[in-house]
Amino acid sequence: MIDPAQAGLRESATFDRATIAAIQRAAETGVYDIRGWGAKRAVPHFDDLLLLGASMSRYPLEGYRERCDTDVVLGDRHASNPLHLDIPITIAGMSFGALSAQAKEALGRGATEVGTSTTTGDGGMTPEERGQSKHLVYQYLPSRYGMNPDDLRAADAIEVVLGQGAKPGGGGMLLGQKISERVAGMRTLPAGIDQRSACRHPDWTGPDDLTIKILELREITDWQKPIYVKVGATRTYYDVKLAVAAGADVVVVDGMQGGTAATQEVFIEHVGIPTLAAIPQAVQALDELGLHRKVQLIVSGGIRTGADVAKAMALGADAVAIGTAALIALGDNHPRYADEYAAIGSAPGFYDDFQDGRDPAGITTQDPELAARLDPVEGGRRVANYLRVLTLEAQTLARACGKAHLRNLEPEDLVALTIEAAAMARVPLAGTSWIPGQGF
Repeated sequence: MIDPAQAGLRESATFDRATIAAIQRAAETGVYDIRGWGAKRAVPHFDDLLLLGASMSRYPLEGYRERCDTDVVLGDRHASNPLHLDIPITIAGMSFGALSAQAKEALGRGATEVGTSTTTGDGGMTPEERGQSKHLVYQYLPSRYGMNPDDLRAADAIEVVLGQGAKPGGGGMLLGQKISERVAGMRTLPAGIDQRSACRHPDWTGPDDLTIKILELREITDWQKPIYVKVGATRTYYDVKLAVAAGADVVVVDGMQGGTAATQEVFIEHVGIPTLAAIPQAVQALDELGLHRKVQLIVSGGIRTGADVAKAMALGADAVAIGTAALIALGDNHPRYADEYAAIGSAPGFYDDFQDGRDPAGITTQDPELAARLDPVEGGRRVANYLRVLTLEAQTLARACGKAHLRNLEPEDLVALTIEAAAMARVPLAGTSWIPGQGF
């Protein structure tokens, strides 16, 4: 086979090999591609920001002698029982159906061990998840699959989902191979048949109707539970203002790097805006309403490290949520399954067919033999370890900036490496005082 480089052949930037393969696949099958794992194109992200550690003009805190607290209260605007979490890192909504029951239980165990919350996802609440989760957020989605008023009351908070970062404006899907008898029973669906979820709630058409729905949810929970509203990052400034006007205690903004929803690739790569661009818009909306820090902001979509956590909080988030990273902590894409990934046409680090239900790690599957590979206790330990590392990393960076609490991080602690990131994050380009779009 000829070596293209030695032959002087040049690949097209527009029609590269991945694009050619996608066109050929579409021509051969007539089917669009569905996958998970989030956007694979490079977009401005937290790596494009740097924190300004203290030196002379600022004084750092001593890591072994001076505290840097991490607790956060979510939902104290209207709810009589807001969530008090030990760390500002939560587990995002991922459904039983998309994930195995063992994976849902493991996420609950891991979150509980470090004093944070996890979230149900579409399709309802499982006893395993509720039983192992100290703080459990119940997602209220357009599909209403698995909706149970008793489960809703048994949750610690309710998250009204209007959109997700991977597919803002689009409905969910769960292919038939993952609709087991148990999943079908919880969702009142026939087993083995593809499930399509609505892209909008069936009983309202706008913000005024959402106000009524939030009041209904408050009444059914006796005004005890915080009400979150989750939006995919698109027109973030306006969406946050409308969510707050409708009565949300907490707003969740999910950037386009959100990756746990298996959906059309064209959606994943071409709809929504980066998490980095969404946070300042959300904060501006809250600031203009005089409610920043009073209505809490949770940010998700591409959070991987304690540096990401610290930078998101410096931009104005009260907490973050992780999804894909939590699955990786459980064992997703682990090299131990290299041979089995190869057998289904993938490899560790590349596996993204969450929709197929053939996950060798037993996480994104309903196959009982595969799911049994995941030990919920061991999985919970791994998730807890990962959450501890994220927290310690964020604390280390906050102390270096002279902060005694993660929430004290601020935009003044950040600079950007690129003009694009500086403009999106609204912080100066490193080595200058220039914020693009705001003059010199």
